[in-house]
Amino acid sequence: MTSMTKPRRALLAAAALACGLSVLAPPAHAQAWPERTVRMVIPFPPGGTLDKVGRMLAQRLQEQFGQTVVVENKPGGNGVIGGDAVAKAPADGYTLLFNASTFVTAPLTMKSVPYKVQTDFVPISLVAQAPLSIAISAKLGTATLPALVAAAKAQPGKLNFAVGSVGSAGHLCTARLEQAAGISVAIVPYKGTAPAFQDLIGGQIEGFIDPVLGSVQFHRSGQLRVVAVTSGKRLPNLPDVPIAAETLPGFECASWYGLWAPAKTSADIVAKLNAAVNKALAADMAEKLVTDGLVPGGGSPADFAKFQADDIAASAKIIADKKISVE
Repeated sequence: MTSMTKPRRALLAAAALACGLSVLAPPAHAQAWPERTVRMVIPFPPGGTLDKVGRMLAQRLQEQFGQTVVVENKPGGNGVIGGDAVAKAPADGYTLLFNASTFVTAPLTMKSVPYKVQTDFVPISLVAQAPLSIAISAKLGTATLPALVAAAKAQPGKLNFAVGSVGSAGHLCTARLEQAAGISVAIVPYKGTAPAFQDLIGGQIEGFIDPVLGSVQFHRSGQLRVVAVTSGKRLPNLPDVPIAAETLPGFECASWYGLWAPAKTSADIVAKLNAAVNKALAADMAEKLVTDGLVPGGGSPADFAKFQADDIAASAKIIADKKISVE
C-alpha cells in the first residue's frame, strides 16, 4: 500500500472537518427562516375566540419576523380538515396550526381521523387558557346559575345547549355541568362559536358554554346573560359575575389554545417559534389576554407536550363517561 502524500492527507482532513461541521450546524434554510410568508391555519370559522387569539398572535409573530403571517380559516369536519392540511404540509415552518383544545379531543370522539395528534405534529407552545362562561338566552327568564339549574331540573332534556364543536372544551364542560348539577340538557352541535352565539341571542337555543371572550360583549349589551364563569376566582372583565363554584363547589373548566407545526419540522425552527411566542406573551399580548378574561400561556415545547398529554388523559375519561361521539 502506497503512503499518502502530506498535501493529500491535509486536503482530506480539511474535507472531513468541513463535513463534520456541516453535520453539527443547523441547515441553511433553518438559519434563514422565515424568508417568505408564513401560513397559520385556524380550522374553524372566523369570529370566535380561537380566531381572535390566533390573529392576535399572528400579528405579533409578523412584527418579530418581518415576514407576513397570513391567517387561513379552514373550517370543517370538527376541525379535522384544517388539521389534516397542516399534517400533510411540508415540515419547513411555513405552515402552522393554531387550534384549541378540541384538537386533542376530536380524535377521542370521532371514528376516523386522518392524523395522530402526538406523532404527526410537533407542539410549539401553549398560548393561552380560557375560562368559560355559562351564557343563557335573555329570553329564558332566569338570571342566575341556581335558577338555570332549577329550570333544567324542571324540564329534563328540554333546554337546548349549543356546542361549538363536538368534544370541545365547552362541550366537555357542559357534560361536567350535567354531572355536577344533576341535570340533563339537549346538545345542539354547531360549526363554530359565532353561529351558536347568533342563535343564543335570537332565542333559538337556551344555553352555551364557551370561552368568556366570546360572550362578554353580548353580556354587557344585554343580548344574553352570563350567569357564571368557570374560573377559580372572579374575572377582572366580569367582576359582578359569580364563579360556578359558588353554586357547585369545586366546579372549574377551561379551554386552551396552542401552536403546532407538522412533525419533522426542524428543532431550530420550533425553537425560534417558541421564543417568538414567549416574547409576545411577555409584552403587550399578555395584558390584552388578561383584559379579555384569558390566562397567558408560554413555556417550552416540552412543557406544552406534557400539558397536551395530561389534557388528553383527563378528557378521555369524561368522553367515555358521557359517551360523547360525533354521529
